[in-house]
Amino acid sequence: MAVKIRMKRMGSKKRPFYRIVVADARAPRDGRIIEQIGTYNPVAEPKELNIDEELAMKWLGEGAQPSDTVRNLFSSQGIMQKFHESK
Repeated sequence: MAVKIRMKRMGSKKRPFYRIVVADARAPRDGRIIEQIGTYNPVAEPKELNIDEELAMKWLGEGAQPSDTVRNLFSSQGIMQKFHESK
């Protein structure tokens, strides 16, 4: 089973709020998830980003592939650098 770390869109029209989730790659964007590992609110000023670093490292270690956007968010938090150093 291919596992992805990606964003699930929440919130109302023109006010997006995202949950960073681990999901089967075949599941729809807002469909069934395996686990929630964080949140991202791009509307807030400043932008709010909360990621459970331990869960993110666990899933990256188990082979979950982050989407491009999630990879950028992880890089801004330093999670990708820690993951590459731990290899």
